[in-house]
Order: sequence, then C-alpha cells, then structure tokens
Amino acid sequence: MMFAALLICCMSTSVIALRKLDHIRSGSAVQELLFVPSPKVMKAMSLGYTGLMADIYWTRAVQYFGRNHHDRKLEYHYLGPLLEITADLDPHLLPTYEFGSVFLAQKPPEGAGEPDRAVQLVEKGIKHNPEYWRLYYSLGFIHWMERKDPSAAADAFQRGVKVQGSHPWMKSMAAAMASESGDRNTARLLWRAMYESTEDQNVKRNAVKRLAALDVDDSVDTLELVVLKYKERFGAAPRSWAQLVQAGWLKSTPLDPIGNPYELAEDGSVLVQNIDALPFITRGLVKHGGASVSTQSESNVKKPS
Repeated sequence: MMFAALLICCMSTSVIALRKLDHIRSGSAVQELLFVPSPKVMKAMSLGYTGLMADIYWTRAVQYFGRNHHDRKLEYHYLGPLLEITADLDPHLLPTYEFGSVFLAQKPPEGAGEPDRAVQLVEKGIKHNPEYWRLYYSLGFIHWMERKDPSAAADAFQRGVKVQGSHPWMKSMAAAMASESGDRNTARLLWRAMYESTEDQNVKRNAVKRLAALDVDDSVDTLELVVLKYKERFGAAPRSWAQLVQAGWLKSTPLDPIGNPYELAEDGSVLVQNIDALPFITRGLVKHGGASVSTQSESNVKKPS
C-alpha cells in the first residue's frame, strides 16, 4: 500500500515537472524550473526514464539559447545549468558537450561568455566518452578561440590524436597550437573543420559568421595598407574609393561579405557599415577621428563583378 502511494506521488511529481518544462518559453518559468530540480531530484522524478528527461532538457537548452540569441540578449544565465543538468541525466548525450559547449563559451550576444565552464563541461563529456575524438576537438577549439590559451589547445588536440579514428587534421591542429601560430589562417582551419564535421545547422551558421568575420578583418587590413601607400605616394589620403579605382590601385569599390561597400574615413581608416550583421569582426569597428566619406559608387567606378 505504501509502495503504491509512493509510486503515485512520484508519477504526479513527474507530470508536474514535465508541465513546467513545457512552459519553459517564458523567463519566469525557466527560473521556476531551475529552482526546483537538481540532477538527483530529476533522476528520482524520471522514474528511470533519465534518457528521456535528458532529451527534454537538451531541447529546452537549445530553445533557450535560440530565443536569447534571436533577441540579441547579453545574458544567458540558465544555459550553463540546463546543459549541466542534461549531462548529469545522460552523460552520453554527445550534442550537449559538442555543440552546447561552443555556445556556452562564446562572448555575448553570440553565447553565454563562460569559456571556463564550457571547458569543464567538455572535460566531463570526455570522461564519460573518452573514445569520441570530436570532444577533444571541441576542447582544443574553446581553449584557443575563447580562452586564448594555445598551450592548453595543443594538449587537447594531442590527446585527441591518440584516439582511434580521429581525423588526420587533428595532428595539424596540435602542431599549429604548439607553435602558438594564433593567426587568422589557423582560425580558418578551425572554423572550416567545425563546419565540415557537423550536421548541426546552428553550428554551421555560426561557423559561416566566423569565417566571414575573418574575411572582413583581412580585407580591412589590406585596404588600409592600400590607402596608406596611396597617401605616401600622393601626399594625401584618398577621399573615396573611386580615386583608388581611377588610379588603378583597386579594381572596384570594395564590398564586405554581405554586399555593403566599406566606408572610407577621412583619416584613411576603413569601416564596416553594418557591424550587427557581421558579429565577431575585430577590424573596421571604430572611427579613428574624422567623419567617414560617402560610400556610394561614383559614375566612373567599375562595378564589382
């Protein structure tokens, strides 16, 4: 009799928990959810269906991240707890570590800005899934891209190299990190590998944004060098891209990856028009004095092909 009553109580509690999970779309519901459960509590409430409960938590973590990312919010207080509870419920649910950790590590508004917590999450994943080489890649990726620690990244990639079936480029990554070649070419290798090795569309879109940002940084550096050489040659900075095109220094008005012309400031600095559309860029962000000139193509500027 007592056992039957306890079973009914547990089932009722489970239903309540699942209803709370279904209402996680509101911020207050998220807080209510996270104040109640812990991994131990959730395991007891799941009546043995911890895998199902982990799937639900992972789904909610994705929804929570997606909603905050869409709203360009700067705070992701519950992303870490949601991922950690998911991992506790099912230590073998690999997307929790492989994909969740990347968004946990990235700076707001693209993520929670908690790289150290992301490292702990991936290390937990490796502990429970030591033969899954992609987790070592995720670990090295976070160490290098977000923590700026080439030594730790090299160690992570080297650990991954030892795993049977690991991708051959892991050796190249380990060597690059060991030499601390923290340049954009290395970053491209990492993001291209991330793009090619995942089927998750959120991760793919994120990789595309990262690669576009690297292209912008390279373009701004190159264009500012052209402007500087023009100034040294003619004694004054060009007032527009048309001058550089007419002088044969550029083929056409330079465009960023989304098709907008770069701005040319009076002091020769090159600026990005829509920085919100190009997150992760580090160049072309700030005017270094002086107003920017018109970016519109003049009649004698060749159109980009």
